[in-house]
Amino acid sequence: MELDRYDRAILAALQRDGRTSNQELADRIGLSPSPCLRRVRALEEAGLIAGYHARVDARKLGLSLMALLSVSMDKHTPERFANFEALVGDIPEVLECLLITGQKSDYQLKIAVRDMDHYQHLLLNRITRIEGVTGVETHFVLRRIFDHRPLPV
Repeated sequence: MELDRYDRAILAALQRDGRTSNQELADRIGLSPSPCLRRVRALEEAGLIAGYHARVDARKLGLSLMALLSVSMDKHTPERFANFEALVGDIPEVLECLLITGQKSDYQLKIAVRDMDHYQHLLLNRITRIEGVTGVETHFVLRRIFDHRPLPV
């Protein structure tokens, strides 16, 4: 899909506030409501807008400990990776799972847990028990500087 300035303006505005009404969005980008809505629907159908989500404060849910886990695997086969990805996909505390390149790690996981006991249980009873996991290195997040930045459009 070829993006023009209106499409880019729509994407930028909706990344900042996905609850913006069509009228507000149209006013903001300089279009009338009907063509604005058609463009939004076209962006959705093209998959450029993948969804709309509420950002929830983890601390207010009691999830005050965030960590980044670097996970090493024993084999680099599609089957081993598919199994790992399916199993971590079923763990609600895992917020992100990235297959990475680099030194020793194969995956980077971002997790949110209540406390150190919750982390220990997750690590020892779920993550390290996944077939093929040979090592986990954890970095605890002290403070989030920013964590939800819009994509440049």
